[in-house]
Amino acid sequence: MAKKRVEETKIFQILKEAESGVPMKELSRKYGFTEQTLYRWRNQYGGLELSDIQKMKELERENSELKKIVANMALEIQAIKNVLGKKF
Repeated sequence: MAKKRVEETKIFQILKEAESGVPMKELSRKYGFTEQTLYRWRNQYGGLELSDIQKMKELERENSELKKIVANMALEIQAIKNVLGKKF
């Protein structure tokens, strides 16, 4: 089964319902997610505001891009070392 991608606003809305006292089983049936997913979201995003969640996601995206840049630079450095290390 393919994973669904849920927007932060929807996760925030679901967590607010959970905080208001709606049982997790009811929420999981209503939105079509397992209880484990809801517990994971609560552990990950609990106590955060929507703006905090969006900032966190943006930082994660930026971090991922920076890691790719560092990996590419490391490959380029290794290639340059290989070329310069050969004796002609």
